[in-house]
Amino acid sequence: MIVEKQLTIVNKLGLHARAATQLAKLANQFEATITMHQEDKEAFANSVLALMMLESSQGKEVLVRCDGGDAEKAMQAIENLIVNKFNEDE
Repeated sequence: MIVEKQLTIVNKLGLHARAATQLAKLANQFEATITMHQEDKEAFANSVLALMMLESSQGKEVLVRCDGGDAEKAMQAIENLIVNKFNEDE
């Protein structure tokens, strides 16, 4: 099963080191292969370095793709993390 969703990075600092680390840890909890796409760049969500290479700043749109048995659960968890600004105090 493949689930895709367009999400907006809403936290002030964007997908910086701490946020990327949280996202990678979350992605590693699922069997689904999770990728993030922004413009012509693509990153596996379980790689902090790859996520940072996306250079996703506040307001950027990213396409999240989850492919696997628990894809829906993975998408919900990632969407919650992004919507909740990676649990950061701003």
